[in-house]
Amino acid sequence: MRTVLGIETSCDETAAAVVIEGRQVSSNVIASQMEIHRPYGGVVPEIASRQHLEAMADVVAGAVAETGFDGLDGIAVTYGPGLVGALLVGLSYAKALSLALDVPLIGVHHIEGHLFSTVFEYGDWDYPALALIVSGGHTDLFYLPAALTYERLGHTRDDAAGEAYDKTARRLGLGYPGGPILDRLAQTGRTEAAPLVYRPPLIPDAPYDFSFSGLKTAVLRYIREQQIAPLPEGPNREAILAQAPDNIRHLAASFQQAVVNTLISVLERAIVAYRPRVVLTGGGVVCNSALRQALAELAERMGVGIRIPHPKYTTDNAAMIAAAGYAHLVRGERHDWSLEPAPSLRLGSHTAARPQPFRA
Repeated sequence: MRTVLGIETSCDETAAAVVIEGRQVSSNVIASQMEIHRPYGGVVPEIASRQHLEAMADVVAGAVAETGFDGLDGIAVTYGPGLVGALLVGLSYAKALSLALDVPLIGVHHIEGHLFSTVFEYGDWDYPALALIVSGGHTDLFYLPAALTYERLGHTRDDAAGEAYDKTARRLGLGYPGGPILDRLAQTGRTEAAPLVYRPPLIPDAPYDFSFSGLKTAVLRYIREQQIAPLPEGPNREAILAQAPDNIRHLAASFQQAVVNTLISVLERAIVAYRPRVVLTGGGVVCNSALRQALAELAERMGVGIRIPHPKYTTDNAAMIAAAGYAHLVRGERHDWSLEPAPSLRLGSHTAARPQPFRA
């Protein structure tokens, strides 16, 4: 029974979790900075780093409260991609714990962690597989021919899907983060009442790439043509959102449908070409109600299993990092003290954990 502590600080969530045998979540503690960054309309890197420093010790202590430090067999930590200052906090803490406890250190790619967010409900998966990761900072499609082997088929050419949500919400005065708010408003809007001049792009030399810049332009053009005023500022955001006019609700529905159609059309194209045994999904945008429904419909239409993680594991968390770290640990892989934060780390070309005996 190997027990791994996961630590995640790639952006604005200070998270720690204890996972047993890579599947059983013993604890999953998250300290969110959402309210701190909300007035700025997005994450401020310097503030995020300082908040990680303040929260790190308490979050880890909460995660290991039941198992204790002596019960840990490894420390898994996100070392990229992400905000360099935020990554440094988590990685430094993980190194110190690894040294003090004399247990292996496993550096985990943040996106690889999202791939493992489905194991808690579904267990292991068969190969070959496809993986669609959709979050505020990433929109990527991967091909997995074998375990811990990743080939990036496509990525966003501009904004990630979650970033497009946030920017659209900002233009409408909806607040931050924009994804959940737009999703909620879209459920009471009609797409045909706010037609956008937009078609999901097909890039000839990169058929699995994504692009949302054209959609953002279409939204901005519609806002100007229809003279849609953003919602006013105010202390009671819930009351203001509840009174959102129909034109904003219709635009939210139309925008959301365009994002989902873009994601599904690329994924469907890849399923036809690669014929995977299973499709994995992950990332905060996978919480979106329209996307979850579209993925379920695609699974039925294409006859392929699509694994959609529980909402609590779609956003950044440390349980997924611990699960991914466990997969490397059982293969005898671990990192040494030379591991550094890698803010632009790319899955599939990143430095793998070194398969060597652990030496403190």
